[in-house]
Amino acid sequence: MYIIFEGIDGAGKSTQIEIIKNWLIDNGLEVETLVEPTDSEIGVMIREILKYPDATTDRMQKTLGLLFAADRMLIMDKLDDNKKVFLSDRSFISSLAYQEPKEWIETLNRYVKKPDLVLLLDVDVENSASRFSGEDEFENKEFLTNIRANYLDVIKNFDYEIINANNGINKVSSDIKKAIAPKVGLCKDCIR
Repeated sequence: MYIIFEGIDGAGKSTQIEIIKNWLIDNGLEVETLVEPTDSEIGVMIREILKYPDATTDRMQKTLGLLFAADRMLIMDKLDDNKKVFLSDRSFISSLAYQEPKEWIETLNRYVKKPDLVLLLDVDVENSASRFSGEDEFENKEFLTNIRANYLDVIKNFDYEIINANNGINKVSSDIKKAIAPKVGLCKDCIR
């Protein structure tokens, strides 16, 4: 099972992945978490580029699209393990939301595994801005307003749930558990 957590910066993906990982393990499932960019050399390069003042320009977006696709391919073999539940902080869906042109990003990511479930942690840009560090060029309100709209459009092509991430941590976790439970054979109605 390959479950993707998506959303703009400050949506709470990292926090929720940790909570959901522990919940799944407590319910007897084998879980592995993934993060994009990875800790590979390519991932390190991506993290540095995200801090460049011109990171949001068209040229840099195309460069990042290439690098993210290359970095993503490094984890694809792992996803063949059908005994595990994989929880990923971002995926190629992020590239579809953040980089353009869409057709090119789809071509670059043609060979990546498609998720079994996409969880879009949808948060207002104002709330997200209060949660992130502001280190990356991507962490600005105008840019994130556009990306949030892109996400809402892009996820329509997948099995997805929109989770209201403006709520408190416990409510968000409960909503995520209810979305995941039927996918992994747990009782949805048993979740508070």
